[in-house]
Amino acid sequence: MRKHNGVVYSVAFSPDGQLIASGGEDKVIVLWDVNRGRAVRVLEGHAESVLSVAFSPDGKLLASGSEDGTVKLWDVATGELLYTFKGHTSSVHSVAFSPDGELLASGSSDGRVLLWDVRWTTPQD
Repeated sequence: MRKHNGVVYSVAFSPDGQLIASGGEDKVIVLWDVNRGRAVRVLEGHAESVLSVAFSPDGKLLASGSEDGTVKLWDVATGELLYTFKGHTSSVHSVAFSPDGELLASGSSDGRVLLWDVRWTTPQD
């Protein structure tokens, strides 16, 4: 499994501390196994650099923000891209989940903070 090619802009620990997600200049997110010290999955889908990453409180979802102006929602277990949120007109520099995991906030150089309801974008139990 490869590592990043270029600058790493963002890192985040999973809630259980077992994984680290990193987003970089190379337009990908790498999931790292903390105990083994190696990459376990590469998530591809952004058209530009990945500037921010955040795990949901339950660790099942990962959000990413990019220079391409999108916020993407990923299934951590499978690496599947679940949804792409579009609404910013410039780079997304930060993403964060609400404590209950139902909302996702994104901050952009367009000067706006947007809130996204992730409940309808993911399969329900």
